[in-house]
Amino acid sequence: MTTPSDRRYTREHEWVLLENGGRALAGITHHAQDQLGDIVYLDLPKPGTPLKQSQKLGEVESVKAVSDIYSPVSGEVVEVNAEVVAHPEVVNQDPYGRGWLLRVAISDRAELEGLLSADEYDHLVAKQGH
Repeated sequence: MTTPSDRRYTREHEWVLLENGGRALAGITHHAQDQLGDIVYLDLPKPGTPLKQSQKLGEVESVKAVSDIYSPVSGEVVEVNAEVVAHPEVVNQDPYGRGWLLRVAISDRAELEGLLSADEYDHLVAKQGH
């Protein structure tokens, strides 16, 4: 799967896609869902929850493991994707589309500059031997 170039990535395998009005979608990467295997449960914060960049925001549980999810940006949760809460397997099927996790009101857009481009993220994954 091609890593979309329209978003930024973390070293912990999360992505963020800037939307209009200072909001962004956030999710986990194709690589992350591939390494986890079949996702069976997501523990995500409720709307109104403040987020701080790089801090744990929730967990993803798969048939292989439970892994932490980290916030790619600081801000506040404005929406949780109800589809992935009800059907976590959507994250495996479409991690960059229907499988988004949160919509966030970003508090510091400058944080986006410190995240990886698609090419930088692909290089990181290749360097990690995956």
